[in-house]
Amino acid sequence: MKFCHGLIGAPPKEWNRLARACEAAGFDSVAVSDHVLFPATLESKYPYTPDGTPLFSPDEDWPDAWVAIASMAAVTTTLRFITNVFVLPSRNPFLAAKSIGTAAYLSEGRIGLGVGAGWMREEFELLEQPFSKRGKRMEEMIQVMKALWTGEMVEHHGEFYDFAPVQMRPCPPAQIPIYVGGHSDIAFRRAATIGDGWLGVHYSPEELLNYCTVLQQAREDAGTADKPFEIIASPMAAPKTDLLEELAAAGVTSILTSSWISGGMTAPEVSRAEEMIAAYGERFIN
Repeated sequence: MKFCHGLIGAPPKEWNRLARACEAAGFDSVAVSDHVLFPATLESKYPYTPDGTPLFSPDEDWPDAWVAIASMAAVTTTLRFITNVFVLPSRNPFLAAKSIGTAAYLSEGRIGLGVGAGWMREEFELLEQPFSKRGKRMEEMIQVMKALWTGEMVEHHGEFYDFAPVQMRPCPPAQIPIYVGGHSDIAFRRAATIGDGWLGVHYSPEELLNYCTVLQQAREDAGTADKPFEIIASPMAAPKTDLLEELAAAGVTSILTSSWISGGMTAPEVSRAEEMIAAYGERFIN
């Protein structure tokens, strides 16, 4: 089983230091989240709380994911980086492909792209991207970006994007794995058909095992069950050996966690965060 450490709650100026600590502790990867801005007036409802209120406030720091990842990649050697999740359809596909592809190129392929369709209409409107049909548009964006990442002269003629031959370089050393977030039926379908894996948030072990079964059926229905597939998720239980064995048998490949959140803290001082990362690694990874 692999382990991925989320950096939420830690000050971004310390992420390089914490990335090195994660690498030393045996974590396979770290995860960063994404939002461009937060409007003063928010009418959109956050889909993961009962009352629709976001779990974060406007004054929290949200650094650009790909700038932060490139910075952390420069001070590590084996650590991988994923987004949890990148709101892909709120972006122009060419600019997104350029930023993500460059980060993958500079990190020598240590990138995984976790994507979500997004929920904040206001953010889409400010970024001048349509909120309607964002899921279908995201599917086509992935096709476009995968073509661009080959580094060859490519063209595309689809429902949302239509362009004559173009070429984008530098290109990643290999295709970037794409993990689809969300636990709706359509999210599972997307993960099974266009993704290289699924990325989940906090679930009880029972819920997570059930979602693994749903994903397996979706992959069989899509004819992709024989292809490599990653499941990166956060079970709300200590990752003890018997649980890890049960999750691995169901298809889970990585545990997404936070050493300080699992320890009951939100934003520890950086030296304390390093200690918690090391302690988690000693207890559950090494």
